[in-house]
Amino acid sequence: MEADDELILVYQDEVHFQIQTTVTAAWFKKGSAPTVKSFPGRFKTSYSGFVIPETGELFVATPEKFNYETTIDSIRAFLKAKPVPEGKRYALVMDNAPWHKKTMRLVSEESRSEYADIREKVEFVKLPPYSPDLNPIEQVWRITRKENTHNVFFSALSKLKDTVDNAFKAWFNPNEQLKALCSFK
Repeated sequence: MEADDELILVYQDEVHFQIQTTVTAAWFKKGSAPTVKSFPGRFKTSYSGFVIPETGELFVATPEKFNYETTIDSIRAFLKAKPVPEGKRYALVMDNAPWHKKTMRLVSEESRSEYADIREKVEFVKLPPYSPDLNPIEQVWRITRKENTHNVFFSALSKLKDTVDNAFKAWFNPNEQLKALCSFK
């Protein structure tokens, strides 16, 4: 890896939010029998997220599915929304999903010319296998579910998507909540 002062650490991951209600523990009056409706379908909304822990910024793209092509598209969308400062590069930390491995291989190892725009701005860092606890963006997914989707009935996929999109909008600009959420302290 290059000198640390040239690199800005960024973590990336994908997530699905299901329309089916996720029921979790909650406080209720003793003796009450709360019920939470659930949508009968298996619809979902997908996100590819990037978090910059140093500044507390979040960027999300909305691919239809997860594969190397949508990963490359998401990286390009991230680079457009959050341009690399002059003299810097992003150290993009990704897990070992098959589409991430292929993305890294095509961009870095094979050095294909169609990915030169990414290669000049990004250096890939692979997380060890089976280590989601080392990826701070997992905390973003967890808190988004906890505060916005658990124990909530969504009558349409569009309502779920609006709820999640609004939660992510609060973290698009630099903020202390996301910075703290993504620290390893």
